[in-house]
Amino acid sequence: MKKFRKVLDGLTTSSPGGTIGSPSCGSAAGTPTAAPTPKDIDVQETLVSENFQLCKTVRHGFPYQPTALAFDPVQKLLAIGSRSGGVRILGRPGVDCYCQHESGAAVLQLQFLINEGALVTACADDTLHLWNLRQRRPAILHSLKFNRERITFCHLPFQSKWLYVGTERGNTHIVNIESFILSGYVIMWNKAIELSTKTHPGPVVHLSDSPKDEGKLLIGFESGTIVQWDLRVKKVDFRIYYDEAIHSVGWHHEGKQFMCSHSDGSLTMWNLRNTTKPFQVTFPHGKIQKDGRKESCKPILKVEYKTSRNSEPFIIFSGGLSYDKAGRRPTLTIMHGKAITVLEMDYPIVEFMALCETPYNNEVQEPYAVVVLLEKDLIVVDLTQSNFPVFENPYPMDIHESPVTCTAYFAECPPDIIPILYSIGAKHKKTGYSQKEWPVSGGTWTLGSHTYPEIIVTGHADGSIKFWDASAITLQMLYKLKTSKVFEKPKLGEGRAAELVEEDPFAVQMVSWCPQSRIFCVVGISAHIILYRFSRYDANTQIVSLELRLQCESEDVNSPSENENTPCFSEPGSHSPQPHQQPASPGSRTPEGVKDSIPCLKVKDRVVRVPPGYQAELVIQLLWTDGDPPQQITSLDINSAYGLLAFGNCNGLAVVDYLQKTILLCMSTLDLYGTADPYQRLTRSPRRNRQSTSGLTELSDNQQSIDMERSKSPTSDHVNGHCTSPTSQPCSAGKPRIPMGPEGPRLTRRGPGRPPFRKAQSAACMEISLPVSHTEESRENSFSRSRSSSVSSIDRDTKEAITTLQFGESYGRKSDALPTPCLWVGTSLGVVLLIPMSVPTEQEERMEESVTIGPSGMVLMLKGSVLRFGFLDCMGAHIQSPYEVWRDLNAPEDPDRPRRRKLVNFSPSSSQDACGEGHLAVVCSERQAKVFLMPSQSCLFVHNITESSFVLRADIVSVSNSVCLACFCANGHVMTLSLPSLRPMMDVNYLPMTDMRIARTFCFTNGGQALYLSSPTEIQRVTYSQEMCDNLQEMLGELFTPTETPEAQNRGFLKGFFGGNAQTFDREELFGEAAAGKASRSLAQHIPGQVGMEGMKVAATGVVGELARARIALDERGQRLGELEDRTALMMTSAETFSKHAHELMLKCKDKKWYQF
Repeated sequence: MKKFRKVLDGLTTSSPGGTIGSPSCGSAAGTPTAAPTPKDIDVQETLVSENFQLCKTVRHGFPYQPTALAFDPVQKLLAIGSRSGGVRILGRPGVDCYCQHESGAAVLQLQFLINEGALVTACADDTLHLWNLRQRRPAILHSLKFNRERITFCHLPFQSKWLYVGTERGNTHIVNIESFILSGYVIMWNKAIELSTKTHPGPVVHLSDSPKDEGKLLIGFESGTIVQWDLRVKKVDFRIYYDEAIHSVGWHHEGKQFMCSHSDGSLTMWNLRNTTKPFQVTFPHGKIQKDGRKESCKPILKVEYKTSRNSEPFIIFSGGLSYDKAGRRPTLTIMHGKAITVLEMDYPIVEFMALCETPYNNEVQEPYAVVVLLEKDLIVVDLTQSNFPVFENPYPMDIHESPVTCTAYFAECPPDIIPILYSIGAKHKKTGYSQKEWPVSGGTWTLGSHTYPEIIVTGHADGSIKFWDASAITLQMLYKLKTSKVFEKPKLGEGRAAELVEEDPFAVQMVSWCPQSRIFCVVGISAHIILYRFSRYDANTQIVSLELRLQCESEDVNSPSENENTPCFSEPGSHSPQPHQQPASPGSRTPEGVKDSIPCLKVKDRVVRVPPGYQAELVIQLLWTDGDPPQQITSLDINSAYGLLAFGNCNGLAVVDYLQKTILLCMSTLDLYGTADPYQRLTRSPRRNRQSTSGLTELSDNQQSIDMERSKSPTSDHVNGHCTSPTSQPCSAGKPRIPMGPEGPRLTRRGPGRPPFRKAQSAACMEISLPVSHTEESRENSFSRSRSSSVSSIDRDTKEAITTLQFGESYGRKSDALPTPCLWVGTSLGVVLLIPMSVPTEQEERMEESVTIGPSGMVLMLKGSVLRFGFLDCMGAHIQSPYEVWRDLNAPEDPDRPRRRKLVNFSPSSSQDACGEGHLAVVCSERQAKVFLMPSQSCLFVHNITESSFVLRADIVSVSNSVCLACFCANGHVMTLSLPSLRPMMDVNYLPMTDMRIARTFCFTNGGQALYLSSPTEIQRVTYSQEMCDNLQEMLGELFTPTETPEAQNRGFLKGFFGGNAQTFDREELFGEAAAGKASRSLAQHIPGQVGMEGMKVAATGVVGELARARIALDERGQRLGELEDRTALMMTSAETFSKHAHELMLKCKDKKWYQF
């Protein structure tokens, strides 16, 4: 093994960037280069490209910008369409399917083929699509594109294969669902209205068949005209002309009357016996004013008229409120008899639908619930109880309760953490929900065999943190933490609090969580860090507050040599720890009125009662300096075994001992180098036109110069907590840029105006705007991909940001024989620094003796901003960071089992007896990845990941019992590289249009999984593991379950005879090609469905599945034929009985005179 080490020490003795050999691997992935590896270090890599495949798994959250709603009353499935062309199909918990139209056109309407396992979608591009739901991944079977007319309304009668399609021109077309071919039968608008009518009736807004007779079609036009069309004789039964525009129509189940909702907020009731005028007109929310007139009301957009067997009918409608009450929230009104209940909603109502017991429109409906689709929520109201409670929603529809600002994904968590978080979170759940089961209960889902504990953590703009159980491709909220409770509430009109009114001062920027020790750390937008410990007991605690400056005074630095002897520890005057220190009052300013030495927020200074769960222990805040707000924190790492927390920003690095509540290190990035600065940044002369003694970036004189500066260096977007600028202005801390208004440049010094935490960032550490303003989409879609890869032309005046940090056991110097605790520091200039530390291990010593830190002068170089560190032993196994086993500090003392710290250390030397000393360090930057051998610091492997783009996110993750490096680039490519050789395994152009939201929230985890925020309200999970792709069909829920269609009620012979028999209506005879002919080819174009690979896999599941489906279909058909035979026999028996009784009555009365009756 000594020979092995000598060979390794001799490798790559040139510069770290030097490479030997360059096998070709394609332009998208870059060029891998590797030094010749001796046989002594031949790591057996098990991963091959066949282990990787990228595919979407499941989407969680509320459908963004919903537009349409549909429900299958037999299958109990709910479908929601969206403006982006997406369709979400929901069933019982675990049954959640997402489909996407390739065109991206908005979904206008949805129609289930009830109990047939199919769904029809009508899109804004005037195309109808038929989706097959009898497979786990639905696919389009047919499409029909209308060329000359725009679709406005669709109606599919129950158990019919003919779809009625209304258009903007007022015509009604009929489509065969099975073949998706247009029938030659057309109801033209000019035939529906009277010849004497001079105006066009407008678009078709309603279509429905009469419950009394399926051969009668009710057509509603927007202008207020209603026509009942007799399909058999092709003529109008009656016409209704009303002054107000129609929005919707609802039938009474007997088919003798119907109700209309109008644009003036009125409801009209019409009887088929007299259609000249409505027999009832009501304004549910229109009161009579003093002058006797009705007050004007808003339109009633939809009404549903549902009958009940044991009570009065339900009339449910949305809208109709009076105009005079401004600011009222959207409402859903339920009229039941004389009782009127108005339900106020938090968001505008998009659509609602009553859920009824029967799918037949000619039976008593018996509504039991109302599904209400809002712009940002989905609620279901229980109609069976008089107070109309809401059902508890089992789906995670409240991810966006406050806008998501960051995400974190943890797979293979300790198995006990999920039950504990759930038990704590369950105590704070809302009450008052309906006791009945969730009515959307369709589909089947079973817990797959390939499951393990997974947790997703989301940070939000209001400072809240949510923990989600993401095991088995489901999502359920476990626990919610509010970080704002640590601080005093800002009072309006008081000092700096007044400046934060328009901002989100508690917004979460990044999180760091150790599931083993259960220590949780939150970084906020106001340059604050909160450290939480988990406890199952409540406690009275006082939060310790540390305040420090992390602001560079670069103009005062003459040369690095003057700072060689600068102590590593904070100066007592400026950076000494101050537990329980009170923030300076707003009045403590310089004589000029400039803020100085005050934090952005005020920590509660009193003892507070904290409930079980995560309890705040320490708050660290950066201070204002000479009127400048503190720069936001760009990197963070915490280690429970060492008891240390490190963070950095555009100015420098700080290390805090959270056990002793002391600040160990606080210095600028340049000072960390000592004499080892690779860029030789020497004398710094004072700037011209200097505006402030502490500012590094003066304000430009005009807007044009600011724009020119930004155009020169769009290289420093703060993405997901990392400062990703490799080049031109990696850290210009100090004065924030002030956006100019129409009135011209503003004052250079920031007066009492609010601190623009988002807008006022230095050029190199520009933080991504959090999604809390009205211009969210425009900002997200302005994602710049232009990056400069030049590192040689660095401005001498710039500082570099700390972009990533990692604690671990390593070798701080080449001469080290044993690993020691180290802090790996990565900067925006591609520099890696190692800082060795001396940490006492015994519990008593750890709490009394101080941790010593000393810069090592070790420097490694990469292209682009450093993003991620990872450590491997010489066998290629991943080395985890050491941690402390969780212990509950608030638990009652047990004299037999004292609470002592129990550390778990994954030291490199302890894991490789057969491999000798040393370990491998994996470093990934925006441009390239390198593998170094420690402690010799030899560069073993180099891979240039991308030349045309840059890496946004990189992680060392486990896949198929091995490890790899997973990268997500700004051009949308997802790549995986083997470790340690950095061979490209996968390169997929997954997201060609990456925007800021995705860039900020994309994250990888173990098991070959990743996630990102696909919309402001939805989380999309993906997998890049072939094994999981193969098992995905087993993990997904089954949408369609063979269910017997409920029988129609027996209407009785006399009722059917005298009431009209709707069953004699044969649509095939009327609409088929033989009777109606062919439709014009130019009117609509049939497009066969494109079955993708997943559809092919589903279709190729085997002959057994096909035979089983055919057998079920035959059984269903035989069952229906048997039912038909039974009904025929019953009718024949009834007819014979009736004939017999009639004959007996005739014989009895035959000889009687007329006066004998």
